[in-house]
Amino acid sequence: MGIDIRHALGVGAINPNIAVNPFRVGFGNSASVDRFENTSVSRFTTEEHIQNALMSNPNIKAILKEMNAPAKLNLKELEELSKTHAKDTQNIAAGIIDNLPKALKQHVDVKSVKDAAYLHDIGKVLIPAEILNKNGKLDDAEKAIMHRHSELGYEILKNTGIDPKTLNLVKYHHQNASHTGYPKVPSDFFADINLQILSAADKYSALLEPRVYKAPMDKSQALALIYRDVAKGNLHPFVFKALKDYAENAPKQNYVVS
Repeated sequence: MGIDIRHALGVGAINPNIAVNPFRVGFGNSASVDRFENTSVSRFTTEEHIQNALMSNPNIKAILKEMNAPAKLNLKELEELSKTHAKDTQNIAAGIIDNLPKALKQHVDVKSVKDAAYLHDIGKVLIPAEILNKNGKLDDAEKAIMHRHSELGYEILKNTGIDPKTLNLVKYHHQNASHTGYPKVPSDFFADINLQILSAADKYSALLEPRVYKAPMDKSQALALIYRDVAKGNLHPFVFKALKDYAENAPKQNYVVS
């Protein structure tokens, strides 16, 4: 059971790298500017930056055209990401890293994982709200549109100077060792330890959050669901154990559906 260690620890297509600003992180265009925030990846999540990316990167408009979606920024989603999922995923990823065995931790690119954890869902601000917040199951066409958010996030961030390793983590955070996720990857794609940490943190955070289309799970339910990834060979057992150890000591989150 488990992932081939060569694949789990291999650099492959993804080998992340990035840091986190402990002083201030937030979405939207109202954040104050200081010398600390100027070096934080949160500066790439402002309304101004995303609008500039939309205007300057033709790939974004091409993807939106394929989706038959307007080039419209969802400001509510931008705000909601900062309130919950972006920072939560970053905290969970850091918690997983802290609980890994020392021998495995040395293969983790901590800076990239933390930065990618904060940035990974930024592409959702360009997904139509009626799909993103649909109160019910998505049909196949809607699901295909939703799946483009990771590519959109990559394109929003591509020309910022962010390390390519971190960009790839953002782009492939829904991919896995079995290559059953999205977007499509070549046969030699490796879901390395960095990607596994990000994916586990993202999934755990999402499962605990209430959404308009689902109730929140408790910790035990979320961990049981994520353990299926271990059984499938898509998550290293030690990454799962580190998540479990983190979850057992993490404070309870109180989420509100807006």
